[in-house]
Amino acid sequence: MKLENKNAIVTGAAKGMGAAITLTLAREGADVLLTARDTAALEEVAGQVRKLGRRAEVVAVDVTDDAQVKAMAEKAKAFFDERIDILVNVAGVTGPIETPAWEIEAEDFSHVIEANIRGTFLPIKYVIPTMVAQRSGKIVNIGGTSGLRGYKYRAAYSSSKWGVRGLTRTVALDAGEYGINVNVVCPGIVHTPRMDKLCEEKARVRGWTFDQVYQEYVEDMALKRVTEPQDIADAVLFLASDDSRNMTGQEIAVDGGWDV
Repeated sequence: MKLENKNAIVTGAAKGMGAAITLTLAREGADVLLTARDTAALEEVAGQVRKLGRRAEVVAVDVTDDAQVKAMAEKAKAFFDERIDILVNVAGVTGPIETPAWEIEAEDFSHVIEANIRGTFLPIKYVIPTMVAQRSGKIVNIGGTSGLRGYKYRAAYSSSKWGVRGLTRTVALDAGEYGINVNVVCPGIVHTPRMDKLCEEKARVRGWTFDQVYQEYVEDMALKRVTEPQDIADAVLFLASDDSRNMTGQEIAVDGGWDV
């Protein structure tokens, strides 16, 4: 197993990509501390981790809350006997959909930036000192293909994902001398309930059907197929394992060729 005896934290672990990532890390040997605001959904995923023979701990956390994230990092250290090998930052929000920049409310824009950038920064801030002390660690952030290109009518979300890339590259420079790898996976459209919500809202605004919006996304992809959560989990596994030992500050796009 690629992650035997490793300890991992996954934020936003309750559903979709986060759940797939959590279970993939566990199948490869990692014990996992799962965080999200929805503890009922977290407990379901944690139960699946335990069935795989791995340890799991659930912590309710708002990743934008400094005190809560600090407390989570302390709980992780205690649960893992002072060693944290992997941090995967999945938690985030979608924000306004099908809305031109001039129609986005300032508060909505700020909320997306806060959730997606601050919500990635705070776990790094409070987990990385443990990695620095042990002189090793893997941090994998979840960005987005919209952080590699413009994304019409999604100014808040696209801006936040560009910010995650900048944060990733800078922390990679800060932490490299301590043997810590910091990279980002950039999904495109992923087949999750969040994608369904996106298609439904676009269809409502445009007066289209759900299938028309869905097919528009498919036609924009070189491979003509939508990414599955497991595709993202496999990329995260690569970056969390020794297979990527000499990669840091890098972006891996997993989007079916949407950004080609």
